[in-house]
Amino acid sequence: MYKRKLIEVALPLEAINRESAREKSIRHGHPSTLHLWWARRPLAAARAVLFAQLVDDPSSRPDEFPTEELQRKERERLHNLIERLVVWENIRDEKLLAEAHAEILKSTDGNPPPILDPFAGGGTIPLEAQRLGLEAHASDLNPVAVLINKALIEIPPKFRDQSPVFPGLADSQIRQWHGAEGLAADVRAYGAWMRDEAEKRIGHLYPKAALPDGTQAPVIAWIWARTVTCPNPACGIETPLVRSWWLGKKKGKEAYIVPSVVTDPSLPAGRRVKFEIGHDVGRIPQNVDQGTVGRTGATCISVSCEAPIKLSYIRDEGRAKRLRTQLMAIVAEGNRRRNYVPPDQHHIAAAAVAPPADTIVGSLGYYPRDLKAPTYGLTEFTDLFTNRQLVALTTFSDLVSEARARVLVDGNSATYADAIATYLGMAISRTINKSTSICSWDSSPKMEAVRGLFARQAIPMSWDFAEANVLGSSSGNFAEDVEWVARSLERLPIKGTSGEVKQANAANRDYSSLLINTDPPYYDNIGYSDLSDFFYVWLRRSLRSIHSDLLATMLVPKAEELVANPYRHGGKDGAREFFEGGFRSVFARARETAFDDYPITVWYAFKQSEDDDSGEASTGWETLLEGMIRSGWRITATWPNRSELGNRMMAKDMNALASSIVLSLRPRPEGAPMADRRGFIAALEAELPDALRKLQQGQIAPVDLPQAAIGPGMAVYSRYSGVIENDGSKMTVRSALARINEILDQVLAEQEGDFDATTRFAIAWYRQHGYGIGKFGDADSLARARNTSVVVMDREAILTSRAGNVQLLKPADLPSAYDVLKDSHTSNWEALHHLIKVVERDGIAHAGGFLQAALSRPDGAVDGDLVKELAHLLFRIAEGNGWTKDALSFNNLVTSWPEIFEVARAVQKPVQEQGAFDFTEGDD
Repeated sequence: MYKRKLIEVALPLEAINRESAREKSIRHGHPSTLHLWWARRPLAAARAVLFAQLVDDPSSRPDEFPTEELQRKERERLHNLIERLVVWENIRDEKLLAEAHAEILKSTDGNPPPILDPFAGGGTIPLEAQRLGLEAHASDLNPVAVLINKALIEIPPKFRDQSPVFPGLADSQIRQWHGAEGLAADVRAYGAWMRDEAEKRIGHLYPKAALPDGTQAPVIAWIWARTVTCPNPACGIETPLVRSWWLGKKKGKEAYIVPSVVTDPSLPAGRRVKFEIGHDVGRIPQNVDQGTVGRTGATCISVSCEAPIKLSYIRDEGRAKRLRTQLMAIVAEGNRRRNYVPPDQHHIAAAAVAPPADTIVGSLGYYPRDLKAPTYGLTEFTDLFTNRQLVALTTFSDLVSEARARVLVDGNSATYADAIATYLGMAISRTINKSTSICSWDSSPKMEAVRGLFARQAIPMSWDFAEANVLGSSSGNFAEDVEWVARSLERLPIKGTSGEVKQANAANRDYSSLLINTDPPYYDNIGYSDLSDFFYVWLRRSLRSIHSDLLATMLVPKAEELVANPYRHGGKDGAREFFEGGFRSVFARARETAFDDYPITVWYAFKQSEDDDSGEASTGWETLLEGMIRSGWRITATWPNRSELGNRMMAKDMNALASSIVLSLRPRPEGAPMADRRGFIAALEAELPDALRKLQQGQIAPVDLPQAAIGPGMAVYSRYSGVIENDGSKMTVRSALARINEILDQVLAEQEGDFDATTRFAIAWYRQHGYGIGKFGDADSLARARNTSVVVMDREAILTSRAGNVQLLKPADLPSAYDVLKDSHTSNWEALHHLIKVVERDGIAHAGGFLQAALSRPDGAVDGDLVKELAHLLFRIAEGNGWTKDALSFNNLVTSWPEIFEVARAVQKPVQEQGAFDFTEGDD
C-alpha cells in the first residue's frame, strides 16, 4: 500500500489562492517578465503543489503519528510551512527553501524523483521544481517554449556566482557576485551597448518633438490611424478609422484629437483630414468616445457626407493593400505629464522609410477566432509592423550577433557568449510586443502609454495604433526591456545542476524515471503555435546560429500540437477527436512507467461555463476525467486554484471561479475489480465524510469545497475498472459526479447533529426561510423538536417573534453592544453571526479578539471547528437557494479564518478586560 501524500489529503488552499492572486500584481523580477507566454500557472501554486506531491501526509505515517489529533497537528505544521513557502517575498529565503527541501527528503528516503513537465510552456513548473532543490526536466513541442525554459532553468546554473565580463564592470563594483547577478549585469551592459549602437545607426529616424513653447522633448509614441477611401463617389476622402479621439483622460490634463476636413487641391478628392490637439474640457466633442469605426462598420468623417462604410468594404480594401496610414498626434515627454502635439512634416518624413531588404519572413496562420489581422489583409508578419519598426527591430536583431562577438572576445567563452545573446534576443521579444502597428494607445488616467499587442491571447486588428519610440525612455523602449530581462534573471533560483530542457512531442517522448507535474494545453483555449510564430520569426532571425536545431523550421511546428484547432483537423468533430485521442495517448504512455510511490499532478484550465448540447455541466471537465480513467489512472484529489480573488462570487454559478483545477493521480493496478452501483455508493458513504473533514481542516473556502470534494469521490470511482448501473450499463463520469455531490450534501447535513439545540433550530429554519419571515406555529414546532424555545431565542436576539411572524436576525441587524463573555447562554450560531458582523464592520483584528473571547468561555459553549463547519454548511444552503449576499458572507468568514484564528491565539489578556465588543466606526 502506498503512502498518501499531502496533496491527496488536505492543502491550505486559501493561502495558496490568496498568494496566487497577489502574484498577478507583482512584475519587477517575476520570471514571467523574461518572455511573454500565455496562461502561465502562478509560481506560488506550482511551488505548493510540488511540495505537497512529494511530502507524506501524516496519516500515512501511523508509527510517528498514531492518533488523529497528532496527525492534525503535524498536518497543520506542514500547512504552515506551505503558507510561508508561497509568499512572494520568501522566494529567495534560502533557510525556508532548505527547510522545505528537508521535508521532501524525509518523505522520499533522501532521493526525490526528477520532476518532468512535458508541456512546459512558460516554465513555471520546472522553475519551481528547481527552486525546491529538485532535478527539473522540461519539454515542449513549441521551440519558443523550449527556449524560455532553457533561459529559466538550463542556462543560469551554468554561470552560478560568476562575475560579469563586460570590460571594467566587475572591477567597478567591489562585491561578491551571487547566483545569476553577474549574468544579469552583463545582459544590462551589452544591452546598453546595443541600444547606443542602434541610436548611432537609426537615431535620425526618431526625432524629438517641437513643443508649443519652442523647446524640444523626446517622443514617447506616435499615434497613427489607418485610413480608407470613402466609398461614396461624390466624396472619396481618405477617412481615418479611429476607435476613440481620446489621448489622455487625467483630470485637469485632458487631451483629445480634433479632426477637421480641409481643402487640398493636390489630392484626388480635393480635401484631406487635418488633426489638432484639444485640451478644453468644456469643448470636448460629443463623439470623442466613438471615433469613426465600431464593431459593425465605419462612418465617413466628412460632415457633408457621413456615408456608412461597411466592414466588408474595409476588409476588401485591406486585402487589396489599399488601406493607408496617417499621423494624428505625437506624444512627448513632459514635466510629470505627457505633452500631446499635432503632427508635422518632419515627423511624417522620418517615418517614411523603405523597409529593410533582409528582415523576417513568414505568413500568419489561418485561425480566424484568434488571428483577426489577416482578415484585413495583414497576412505576412512584416505587415504587422510599420517600415520604421521593421528597420529598428532588424537593426537590433543584427546587433545580437555583434554583441555575442564582443562577449566572446571579452569573456573567451563561446557558451557564455551564446547565453548573453539568448537573453538579448529575448529582450527583443519584449520590445516587439509593444512595437507593432497593432498596438494601441491607452488613454486611461493611470496609464497614457502604449498597450502591448498581447493584451489578450490573440492578434487582433487595430485601426488607430501607437508606435513606441524604441530608443526613448518610456514604455516600449529597448533599454527598458533589457532591464526587465535582467531583473528576472537576478531572482532565478541558482542551485544544484542545470535543468534539462528538450524539444519533444509529449505523445511519444520517454517518461521513464520521471515524475510528472504538468499543465497541458486545454482543448482550443489558446492557439499557442499560431500566436508564438509572432516571436519565433524574430528569435529565429536573431538566434538561429546559436540554437540551430531548435530554430531550424521556418515557423513553429503545428501538425502535432495538442490543440483542438478545427481549421487544422477538418472541423469541430475532427478537432475534438484529435485532442481527446492525443490526450489519452500521452497519459497512457506516461502510465506505462509511472511511479508507484508518488502521484502525478495535472493542471486543468477549468471553464465552468462550458456546457454540452443539452445545456448541462462542463463536458470538457468530464472528458478530462474520463480520459484519465481510461488511460489507467486513478484520481486521488482535485484542488481548485484561483488567481482571481477580487471577484470571488457571482450571482450565478458561484463556484465558477476556479481558474484551474489541479488533479493528483496514481496508476490504477492492473486487474482492478468492478463494482455495482450499491457498492460504489456504500464506499462513498464510508470514505467521503472523513475526507471532507480533512478538507475543512485545511481552511478550504466553502466556494471551493464542491470541486475539492470531487477528488476523494473520484478516487473511489476510479479505483474500479468500472461501476455497473442497475440496468447493466456502465456508470458515466457525469453520473458518478452526481452521486458524489449527493453524498457531499448528506455529509454536510449530518454535521448538524454535532451542533447545540439553538444552532440546529436556526439551521433548519434558515434552510426553509433564509433571513425571511415564517409563521410562529411552524417555528414553535421546530423549536420544541430540538428542545429549545422561540421565546428564549427572541430574548437572546437570535430571531424576532412579532405578531405571529418569526424571522432570523442577519449579522448586520444584531445588537452592537454584545459581550460574548457576559452572555449567560450563547451558541455556535450566535458566535458565527456576531463574528461575521465584527469582521465585516471592524476587520480581522477585532474579529480575532471576539473569537478569543468566545473560545475562552468557561462553559465551552463555542467550538471554533464547529463555527467554521457551520459557515460551510450555511454557504451550501445559501448557494443552493441563490442567496448570493449570504453566501458571500459565509465564504469570506472561512477564507479569513486563518488570520482571525491567528489573532485569537495571539491575544494574551481576557477580552473582558478590554470591554465589551461594542465597536463603532473608526475604532482602532
